[in-house]
Amino acid sequence: MTNFDENCLAKMSYNHSPYLSDTPLYKKAMEIFALSQSISTYLNHDLSELKEDGSEDQHIYFSGDIVQQSVSLAPEIANAERERYSDRKHKHIDALKRLTNRLYKNAYRLEHSNSNGKDFLPILRSELRKFKKLQRTWMLSL
Repeated sequence: MTNFDENCLAKMSYNHSPYLSDTPLYKKAMEIFALSQSISTYLNHDLSELKEDGSEDQHIYFSGDIVQQSVSLAPEIANAERERYSDRKHKHIDALKRLTNRLYKNAYRLEHSNSNGKDFLPILRSELRKFKKLQRTWMLSL
């Protein structure tokens, strides 16, 4: 496990109630993180080479973005669960929605990259659609 992996897991597994890690939404967030990280690693191998003109592939930034956004899903869930006040809870819910939407858009953008790894991106987007359904149910329970 790399330092980045350890930092990401530490960020996600901080001070939350024991039942939270058993909820379907939290589990799906962790699955999405693992999938995003694997896809990004695979894509980076293909996208890190410079083009013939010496420039870099624009899509390499989106591969980092999917990891950054997916690592933030679980903490936002935990923060929303932990908040007592409705307005603060809704701020975390809104942040979670924005992260999910950005993650979905970036996965879509990466499908147009010049990499064999782009074949895995429809799987990520499918998992994000499932996450959005779980998110709607979860929001009703808050």
